[in-house]
Amino acid sequence: MRSSLKKIRKKHVKHVARVLFWFSIGGFLAFFLVSSFSYFAFQEYHKGKVYPGVRVGGVNFGEKSEAEISNYFLQKNLEAGDATFIFNFENYSATVSAKDIEFGYDDKLLADQAMSLGRAQGPLSNISMILQAYTNGVNLSPSYKFSEAKLEENLKPTIEKIEKKPVEALFNFEGGKVKEFRISVDGRQVNKEELNQLIISKARLVINSTNQKVIIITIPVKVVKPTLTTESVNKMGIKELIGTGTSLFQHSIESRIYNVDLAASRLNGALVAPGETFSFAKAIGDISSFTGYKQAYIIQNGKTVLGDGGGVCQVSTTLFRAALIAGLPIEERTAHAYRVSYYEQDSPPGIDATVYVPTVDLKFRNDTPNHILIQTVVDLNELRLTFNLYGTKDGRISEISTPVITNQTPAPEARYEDDPTLQKGVVKQVDFAAAGAKVYFTRTVTKNGKVIIFDKFTSNYRPWQAVYLRGTKE
Repeated sequence: MRSSLKKIRKKHVKHVARVLFWFSIGGFLAFFLVSSFSYFAFQEYHKGKVYPGVRVGGVNFGEKSEAEISNYFLQKNLEAGDATFIFNFENYSATVSAKDIEFGYDDKLLADQAMSLGRAQGPLSNISMILQAYTNGVNLSPSYKFSEAKLEENLKPTIEKIEKKPVEALFNFEGGKVKEFRISVDGRQVNKEELNQLIISKARLVINSTNQKVIIITIPVKVVKPTLTTESVNKMGIKELIGTGTSLFQHSIESRIYNVDLAASRLNGALVAPGETFSFAKAIGDISSFTGYKQAYIIQNGKTVLGDGGGVCQVSTTLFRAALIAGLPIEERTAHAYRVSYYEQDSPPGIDATVYVPTVDLKFRNDTPNHILIQTVVDLNELRLTFNLYGTKDGRISEISTPVITNQTPAPEARYEDDPTLQKGVVKQVDFAAAGAKVYFTRTVTKNGKVIIFDKFTSNYRPWQAVYLRGTKE
């Protein structure tokens, strides 16, 4: 009996289980069919429209078409079109309106993103996104755009001024001298990627603010290194400017200008080794018509006369000034016999150095651990001579005092001499008046806070008489 009851119960349980199973399957299928029908009906109802609850930048675009969304942002762009961007870099500036670069919301992208939400993935993901938007809302971040081509077009004149190509180093020897030399210089280039990011980062200020109509942006610039640096093309430590000296020789006669240019060219490229004493006389060599010099006025035997190489002292004076500023030890220097107007065109009196090869010389010593390169620049338009000394800076600082003028004496009265070679009535000036004076200045060279050189340079200028020749030839 008990056995029969167990069998009946077992059959009953199986029957109930089968009923429940098929009921569940039927329920699931019914739910699936109803859900699918509802989903497709929902899709069909919102065909061409954004699903409810979808926002962009906090604005609800549910039930809106793609065209309506695009038009909304296009209108916002029109409202922001009068905003102004000011792009600055150092002394360069450019002003561009938002309209000029088509700056504003990316209307097409935003409309597409809003329309794609709930439509772009598989059915289950889409349903999940639709339910999320409907119940809690989904907010998309705004996207912005501008025309990079329009920006480049508007900034082109400014960018051309800002950008500089790097200068490659040049260092060539010829005959024991540096024939060609050029220090490498870093270039610079506008960092366009960073600039674009800066513009986009200002979007909220431009579009959402009613007051912020002027946006100032500093143009980002990156350094462009040369392929050949000064350090890579020479091993002598010649890599930077350590001293510069200049002088003017305006109102010089043609032959004097020629001699200045010639003498300067013969010193250009000279090298001074560490510990070496540079001799101007030795470096310049013979100064005569045999070596190419012309006749110009020189001081000889207490007179100003025409002689070969007049003007070479302009060169020695300028080199003396460069060595002073570089803080190099001056081992030999002689002042002129009287104050020469050329050397006071751009300098106080007393900062000059005469040479009379081979007896009167200008000497300075290279007490740095690296070579020094001498380079000359002759500007024949301004009649300016420049000496540039290149080496490696070692921290020394050269301070030159203002020259002090004492014991001034007036120039003697002019002297007139008869000259039978000149026509009667012709007067020719052959020497020029200059007041006498004693002038001195000091130089203090410090390094790491300690004085390494202190020297005093004194010039005793004699009063100089103007001399005129009077023609007596009938």
